[in-house]
Amino acid sequence: MPLYVRDESVNDLASEAQRVLKTKTKTEAIRIALERVVQKEFPTQTLQERMKVFQDRFRELGEPLEDFDQKAYLDEMWGDE
Repeated sequence: MPLYVRDESVNDLASEAQRVLKTKTKTEAIRIALERVVQKEFPTQTLQERMKVFQDRFRELGEPLEDFDQKAYLDEMWGDE
């Protein structure tokens, strides 16, 4: 699947990464940079360990309200009565 960069500043960063990492393509530089970010954020964690982090964060939000009226909430938020 192709990656299209429409933001010129992101394209400039990709070019700079290509130069710094001495890669043949910007795609390769982006791959290396993203791998490094992921490894930094999730060093040597298994998929189960990484998923547990998200599951714990989700549980901290609490249980959903059973009688919460989503439509009424959104109507009020947008000023629709």
